[in-house]
Amino acid sequence: MFYRPQDGHGLPHNPFNALVTPRPIGWISTTGPQGDNLAPYSFFNAVAYVPPQVMFASTGAKDSLANLQDTGVFAVNIVAAQMLEQMSATSAALPRGTDEFAAAGVAKATCTTIACPRVADAPATLECQVTQVLALKGENNFLILGEVTGIHLKEDCLVDGRFDPARYQPLARMGYRDYAIVRDTFEHLRPDDQR
Repeated sequence: MFYRPQDGHGLPHNPFNALVTPRPIGWISTTGPQGDNLAPYSFFNAVAYVPPQVMFASTGAKDSLANLQDTGVFAVNIVAAQMLEQMSATSAALPRGTDEFAAAGVAKATCTTIACPRVADAPATLECQVTQVLALKGENNFLILGEVTGIHLKEDCLVDGRFDPARYQPLARMGYRDYAIVRDTFEHLRPDDQR
């Protein structure tokens, strides 16, 4: 099968939604004039090491976008498998100004380098300073880039000096309403790695 997105695919569900998988979920926390906000974004990833930088995309002019444009900061909370229901609850379309932390029963903690809340029980949180907000082609599509200014790691996720995803089993987005739990990991050296 081949199709041009502009012509449609003729299927009952858009296959593009399921092609780039698994996608990490950035559980983005922000604050603004109307209070705190927490929402999941599956168009999320790390994009640079030095300085560390991340990106996420908002398909819609949502509260997270408005808040980070006002404050210049956001936090990325990493989602563990056992947080699925709480994470999902924060995706609800609630009235502007509703605190999703409270609505979903998510414990809140204070960030260190930015004025923004974070998910207290997240395996890791990246505190970020906004570097760019880019309008993308299409209606209300935005790309947000941020420099990581602080990192919180749960102590029980550190094993022999490495952050170990097996300790929290990352939750990932597949396509449509499908998710995956990362349970099986392995190490594979590159040709140029020193042994």
